[in-house]
Amino acid sequence: VALDGENVESHLYGLYLAGGHQLVDNHTIVDHRKPHCNSNELYKGVMKDDAAGVFNGKIFVRKDAQKTNAFQQNNNMLLGKKAVIDSKPQLEIFADDVKCSHGSTMGQFNQDALFYLKSRGIGEEKARALLIHAFAFDVTEKIPIPEVQSHINALIEEGLK
Repeated sequence: VALDGENVESHLYGLYLAGGHQLVDNHTIVDHRKPHCNSNELYKGVMKDDAAGVFNGKIFVRKDAQKTNAFQQNNNMLLGKKAVIDSKPQLEIFADDVKCSHGSTMGQFNQDALFYLKSRGIGEEKARALLIHAFAFDVTEKIPIPEVQSHINALIEEGLK
C-alpha cells in the first residue's frame, strides 16, 4: 500500500486459521511517502495441529513523510503442540516527527478464561470456540457488510472442527 498523498489513511486487517499441514504466508508493505498520513495494520492468526504461519510486515516512513502515525500488530494463538509462527513486524523510519509502533504476540488459551467458561456449564469445545471468536473479534468486527461478517464467522466455526 502506497500512501502517496497528504492526509491519506490505510487500514489493513487480516485473520488466518490454519490446521493440519497448512502454511499461511502473509507479506505486507505500507509505504508512507507524504506527510500527515495514518496507517493501522492488525493481523491475527490461529495455528492448530502442526500448521505454520508467517507474518512479514514492513512499514516505510520516508524522510518527507513527517507527522505520520503508523501502527502494526500481529497476534497469534498456537493451539497445536507442533504449530509454529514466524512473525516479523518491521519499521523503517527516515522521518523525525512520527508516531510509530509495531509488535507481535504468541500464546495459547488463557486457562483462567477457559476454566471460567467451563465452570459456568459451557463444554470445553464450545468454550474454546468462544475464546477463538473473541480473539478474532478485533478483525471480524471491521467487516462492514453483515452478510460477509456472518460468513467469515461461520468459516471460523467450521475451521475449529
